[in-house]
Amino acid sequence: MSRSHVTRLWCILLAFVVSGCTADSDTLPTTGPTEPTSPQNCTIPQSLIFTAAPAKDWIPALTNPEFVPPGDAALSYLRDFDRVIGIVLDGQAYAIPLNIMWWHEIVNLDVGGHSLAITHCPLTGSSLVFDRAPLDGVEFGVSGLLYFNNLIMYDRSTGESLWPQMARGARCGVQSGTALRSVASIEMRWDRWRQLYPATVVVSERTGFQRGYDQYPYGDYAEPPNEATLFPRGQNDDRLLPKELVLGVPDGADTWALPLSRLETLGSRAAVYPSEDSPDLVVLWDSSAESAMAYRSLDPSGERLTLRLEGGRVVDEETGSTWQIDGRATSGPLVGTQLEPIPEAYLAFWFAWIDFHPQTLLWEPPQ
Repeated sequence: MSRSHVTRLWCILLAFVVSGCTADSDTLPTTGPTEPTSPQNCTIPQSLIFTAAPAKDWIPALTNPEFVPPGDAALSYLRDFDRVIGIVLDGQAYAIPLNIMWWHEIVNLDVGGHSLAITHCPLTGSSLVFDRAPLDGVEFGVSGLLYFNNLIMYDRSTGESLWPQMARGARCGVQSGTALRSVASIEMRWDRWRQLYPATVVVSERTGFQRGYDQYPYGDYAEPPNEATLFPRGQNDDRLLPKELVLGVPDGADTWALPLSRLETLGSRAAVYPSEDSPDLVVLWDSSAESAMAYRSLDPSGERLTLRLEGGRVVDEETGSTWQIDGRATSGPLVGTQLEPIPEAYLAFWFAWIDFHPQTLLWEPPQ
């Protein structure tokens, strides 16, 4: 990585912090930003933990932001091609746009008995959702620290426990070793999510903060060939371009990485079985969503389904039912059935996935 790339990235992030992240005085956490936590009792190398912001909460997490239906005036920032993190809770669909997450990184959401943390790290391209209920609903904030360039959250009960997002658990502080339970989510284009869930609600631009939610604040950082990272990478694995999006899928002792660019070569839709050792692990691809997600291909009785492409549709051989990217059957005997998602599967930049999963298996399309 050239010195000019590093300098430019630092300038982008500095401009973001100075001009983009100065919150209105009445919307900061009650304590205000404080110095980043000094890591203590860590189970990860402290040499790989870097300070990236001048204070905790300098990038302000949101708590229970306003959600509005599609077409609301408060969604003027959101375009069809923008990407959202989609979740479904008790039949209600929620969309959290990356446009919001670029500026806030964490949304603490309490709805219908669920306590969730929706998270996105712009530097690693990773979107994950966690269940906060086992932690008594504690809220998470942005620590201002990074591990392998990845967002480190802190919890607002202990204050000093640190939770790297892609590690899916605490790695420093009194909570060190505590795992976070993943909640199934899917990241895709907004127009496709809206087609799948017309009654979805979406985070409004009325967050209480003045931000350019229609602007990506990191320049060309996310371009796949761009090698620039804020801090050194671990593996420097050049089998893929550094910022190429992959669907990472933990599968027992193995982990898989499925590049979206390779899935795209299969056409508009596809059903992929990456592992012969896990015959019920299927990845569904949808080019209109620019996304993929992993599921267990089992019917309601637990019998294995064999999904394949037929006439541009993904169908199962056993019943002929048609399936879509969110794992729902839309026609046939199994209409309305939902495949079991693998909640630990998520999208991330290749360089980040391989840093956290150095032994990952890289999927290749069939010859």
